[in-house]
Amino acid sequence: MTALRFLVPLLLSAWAYAGPSMWGNSRHGVPIPDVESYEVKHKMTGEALPSLDTVYYFDQLIDHDDPSLGTFQQRYWMSYNYYQPGGPILLMNAGEQDASALIGYLTTTTITGYLAEKLNGTVVLLEHRFFGQSNPYPDLTTKSLRVLTVQQAIDDHEYFVKNVQLPMPGGDQLGPDKAPWILFGGSYPGALTSYTMYNKPGLFAAGYASSAVVEATSDFWNYYEPTREYMPQNCSADVQAAIAYVDEVIESGNATAIQALKENFGLGELTHDDDFEWALATVIQTWQDLLLSSGRGQTFNKFCLAIATKDGEIAGPDGWGAEHAISAWGAFYLNGPFLPSRCGSIYDSDEGRAACFNTYNPYAYTATNVNNWARSWMWLLCNEFGFWQVGAPATSPALVSRLITPAYWERQCTYYFPEVFSSPPDTSAAASRTNQKYGGWNVSTERLIFLNGVRDPWREVTVAAAASPNGGSDLQPHLLGDGYHCSDMLISEGNLSSLVNAEQQQTLQYFAQWLADWKPTSA
Repeated sequence: MTALRFLVPLLLSAWAYAGPSMWGNSRHGVPIPDVESYEVKHKMTGEALPSLDTVYYFDQLIDHDDPSLGTFQQRYWMSYNYYQPGGPILLMNAGEQDASALIGYLTTTTITGYLAEKLNGTVVLLEHRFFGQSNPYPDLTTKSLRVLTVQQAIDDHEYFVKNVQLPMPGGDQLGPDKAPWILFGGSYPGALTSYTMYNKPGLFAAGYASSAVVEATSDFWNYYEPTREYMPQNCSADVQAAIAYVDEVIESGNATAIQALKENFGLGELTHDDDFEWALATVIQTWQDLLLSSGRGQTFNKFCLAIATKDGEIAGPDGWGAEHAISAWGAFYLNGPFLPSRCGSIYDSDEGRAACFNTYNPYAYTATNVNNWARSWMWLLCNEFGFWQVGAPATSPALVSRLITPAYWERQCTYYFPEVFSSPPDTSAAASRTNQKYGGWNVSTERLIFLNGVRDPWREVTVAAAASPNGGSDLQPHLLGDGYHCSDMLISEGNLSSLVNAEQQQTLQYFAQWLADWKPTSA
């Protein structure tokens, strides 16, 4: 059983902690595997090794451009139960979350642990700066966050592999000049894998980039395209019909009709129409929670069943039409657990329901406590990526309102970080700079494997995108399966799909071949 992260805090106090809209704006991230046991023994010797949940600390530079500022303690976890001399070090960056949730990636239920066993390697899980407890400063003020950049994260990789003394036999003799290091990541850390190998050529012997969101964009309307393509056709037809009707009512300016529509969904307390439109989009975003192993009880599947059912009958491929879809969707929100689970205990009051999706209250964004993934991640979005999930252009079918635009999100940058953004930032220009600096789709990096799934909502900013000019090569394989976001990182997903399994087995073959060719550069 694999648990995916829950993005919704459940306490009212979290309002100043996360900022409301970030509860819905889907971040990418790897699935979180369960861990059956933290106890581990070395495969060859039978020696008992430190528990998998043992935390280690590395003295990382606060600012790679100014080492005089000193260091902070960057957390990492590791397991060398399959290691044999000459084997690789598999380094996985945990990305935009507390890394302690990802200890399962030290085990053979995941691609990192599986490959470590097959290749006689060690797995190291590194926490990203400004996430979890790896913080250069004791707060997340804008003054502190100035050293939260893609480049600083890339430089963290280099400084770590060149200076860490891993707590294992011979761990002080495993620099990248003496041992082969393979960099791993899924989603943003998948992009970070590509960015690092592009920016630091020769540092890593190989790289694994799963669902790697390499092509930054501010207008990420096609986040919803894989959902539209692979969701049940009757559900897709009815969602499109419902959203077209909602947009028509909102654009009419008829205050009475707009209020009645909001109340149909239990969202009558929302003052701003774009917040209402976003509240409808949040259930569509639960597509990202799916894996090949997901059952009918998952939120997205329950939503589609509710939309497609009328008087005990299931709709044909054209759906039931807008009238039924609006009614059924409203009932799903009003009578089901989705909104209460989304908003937590504050849903029980009129004020709480209004606050749950209200993005216009600047006081909801002011907390600067550490281990606040939403604030740290929003800093990167506002400054380097964009990735705003918005409505489709008029020329394309739409699952969410076309009234949700990049401006909806860029406005919130000014609430999170008013000291930096006195007006909404131009995230389109920021995304272009990131793509130019780190290659985006257009990387020719060798011994880097890109793995993707056709059902991944982030597919269109990976090298598997329809618009990507990069078709890959023998030294940069592009592997495509039928999975969802980062499905290839779970061995159980490969057990359910021959295509995902093929991705995993081809990766093993490529790495084995490249490692056989690898040579140390110092004795």
